[in-house]
Amino acid sequence: MLPLASPHRGLRGSSSSPLAAVLRRRRRLCSVAHLPPLPRLPPSPSLRQILQAHAQLLVLGHAASRAAMGHLLAACAVSPSVTPGGYPRAVFQQLEIPSVFACNNFIRCLARAGGGGEALALYAYMRRRNVPSNNYTFPFLLQACGAETPGGAQVHAHIVKLGQDGDVFVRNGLVHFYGACGQMVNARKVFDEWPQRRDVVTWNAVIAGYARDGQVNVCEELFKMMPERDVISWSTMIMGFVQSGLLEKGVDLFREMAARGPPPNEATLVSVLSAAAQLGLLQQGQFIHAAIKTCNFPMSVNVATALVDMYAKCGCISSSKEVFDEMSHRDVFSWNAMLCGLAAHGLGREALQLFERFIFEGLSPTSVTFVGVLNACSRSGMVEEGRRHFNSMTELHGIKPEMEHYGCMVDLLSRAGLVGEALEFVAGMSSPPDPVLWGTLLGACKTHKLHHLGASIGRKLIEMEPYHDGHYVLLAGVYAQAGRWAEAGKVRRLMGGKVAGKVAGWSLIEAGGRVHRFVSGDRTHQRSAEIRKTMEIIGRRLAEAGYSPDVSPVLHDIGEEEKVAAISEHSERLAIAFGMMVVEQGKPIRIVKNLRVCGDCHEVSKMISAEFQREIIVRDGSRFHHFKGGSCSCGDFW
Repeated sequence: MLPLASPHRGLRGSSSSPLAAVLRRRRRLCSVAHLPPLPRLPPSPSLRQILQAHAQLLVLGHAASRAAMGHLLAACAVSPSVTPGGYPRAVFQQLEIPSVFACNNFIRCLARAGGGGEALALYAYMRRRNVPSNNYTFPFLLQACGAETPGGAQVHAHIVKLGQDGDVFVRNGLVHFYGACGQMVNARKVFDEWPQRRDVVTWNAVIAGYARDGQVNVCEELFKMMPERDVISWSTMIMGFVQSGLLEKGVDLFREMAARGPPPNEATLVSVLSAAAQLGLLQQGQFIHAAIKTCNFPMSVNVATALVDMYAKCGCISSSKEVFDEMSHRDVFSWNAMLCGLAAHGLGREALQLFERFIFEGLSPTSVTFVGVLNACSRSGMVEEGRRHFNSMTELHGIKPEMEHYGCMVDLLSRAGLVGEALEFVAGMSSPPDPVLWGTLLGACKTHKLHHLGASIGRKLIEMEPYHDGHYVLLAGVYAQAGRWAEAGKVRRLMGGKVAGKVAGWSLIEAGGRVHRFVSGDRTHQRSAEIRKTMEIIGRRLAEAGYSPDVSPVLHDIGEEEKVAAISEHSERLAIAFGMMVVEQGKPIRIVKNLRVCGDCHEVSKMISAEFQREIIVRDGSRFHHFKGGSCSCGDFW
């Protein structure tokens, strides 16, 4: 490879300059070894630096040197600014009889461009011209083949034919290739073929292949069997858990890594922060942030952005803003994370002010930026601002609205009671509305008691997605609200015949280093008896304060007392009661709920915050609710 040097140092200098001395020493060494003098280049040179080096070689009369041109191609292969095909191809074509080194590096250039066909053609040319291959040729060639399995299979046949199949570097390339193609049977055959010809890269490659294929249980077995692990091993396993939705396992493995594994890399941190954000559990996220500080990991833009997103989704918007304000450099993803976080917390005005700063700093918004802006308008009831920003997408920024933007506008109009305008908006869309849009309208019909329209939309939704339990529940709710219990029962029976099972509502709370999960009517918690007593105390205090249950969310045609009993044991109420037992006074009780909070539970949470002087933060399936002093941050607008 080329020797290293500062990318800021020029290639020309006086005879007394340090560079001139280096070049003189290089010339003396090269004259002994019969190699041309090679200019110094940094590890990832720019195209301009490579062209300067090429010019110097031309001046020195080494334009036809196979060694020199091979090194230029090696520089091209690692350069972030060289187009893989153009200049490298011109350099390679100057060689009458290329060396294996030059061929390997040109294949490497083609691999970066996904040029599998051209790479295979070059390998065929090597065979015709009797250019030898080595253990570098085949990994680069397999990398160039990508998912072109037939071509890769041919390369595998040549590897065996030429006796290279015992080389660990080549075997790693084969395992990686088959894993990338989803051919895990073949990847495992290569992996198991010669157990003594494995290194940590081999293990990492097969685990990554299984993770990509969704077989995270196999990944876990292999990970436990590994004789040694590096940071890639841990990172791959953590990402496998996260991508498979096993978020808590991913966070737990990171805790183990922090305790006895190598220092994490950026990919590990971003992945595990994403898991904590999806879980919405602040203590987990704070542990990861502390681990970042402990190992003195540099606060890159990607890590800082993941922290902004994590704190926002874990209900601590103040910490999210703190991390964002401390960032020395921000990209559009950082701004989007902060903007969407403010929107989720109902801080609409603050979100729009941030968007104005974003534009003032000269950044170009993306479609995600406008999802955040429109959500901010929707969740704060800012109808005129929402209309203005939706129009500016195309008129000022040239961004074509996508279904999510239409959904934000329908949600904005529906929440504001402008259901008729929302219907007109849907009718004027350039593409057919998806079920999510119709579901938003159905929810608005229930909120604003438009029963006839809601029944019509509900039937349409069930025709569109007959296996989606949420549509049946919403439609049954519309019928129940209208007192049409026969129709509500019919919808529920229809759901029973179509849907395997309704998604169960649950609520999570962190306490004592554990995650506690509750479902409606839960009696499985080890402190269930104490929780019931706490709920009784809460019930008496709220009754004295004038609480009257709203049983409209109960869709069964049962007695009033049974409805009150059913709604009083919703999962978030159990979690709040437990939180009042274990979270010290003065600290917020943080709850994560998978479904949208019902109206009665919302009212109860407000009253608890006033009567017991407790701050309660709930992340439901729609947004954040900060209950404090008898009011909610959503302004009862959710």
